[in-house]
Amino acid sequence: MQGHRIFIAINLPDNTKQKLTTYQKKIRGLFISSVKGTPNNEPVRWTRKDNLHITLNFIGYVNNDGILEIFEIVKKVASKHSPFLVNLNKICYGPINKKLPKMVWAIGKKSEKFASLRDDLEKSLSDFPEVRQDLSTNGKQRKFSPHITLGRIRQWEWRRIEPEERPAVDENIDLSFSVGSIEIMESILKRKGPEYTALKGFSLSG
Repeated sequence: MQGHRIFIAINLPDNTKQKLTTYQKKIRGLFISSVKGTPNNEPVRWTRKDNLHITLNFIGYVNNDGILEIFEIVKKVASKHSPFLVNLNKICYGPINKKLPKMVWAIGKKSEKFASLRDDLEKSLSDFPEVRQDLSTNGKQRKFSPHITLGRIRQWEWRRIEPEERPAVDENIDLSFSVGSIEIMESILKRKGPEYTALKGFSLSG
């Protein structure tokens, strides 16, 4: 039995999600125009509004006892950190500086408070294999730019578009929201895309 597929996230306010879906529709129009697309062959699978979030840490599959342990760890970490602001300033292809894009991102300004929270969670959750591997790969603390996945590129369809016809995705935006809590999320993989459920949330109270 695989158990529960768990990650730690920042869930977005409804008004922020709504504004991001407006950008999704705009960018989707560019892609559909470039391929004369339909929902069956457009090169991006867009994230549903309810699924828009910022991932802090991916933990992987854990059993029920592991979830209870995660609850205690995240509660302790959240109590040491104070609320902060996320400033989203650009929509672009992701990952940054990669020749072959895999996603469409809304990215934010680098934030020491954000990076400190993410790294504290990462170190505190290092007994879980997926987190430990990420920690060993990335090493010491770094400023981390928050990003939201607006869509995932279907590579087969992407390659069918002539390079000169691929739409430019590079738009400056100005969208801010306050982060006052973090959530432990379960991801259930389904044919039409993942479904996310918030198992428990903890306020940033430091």
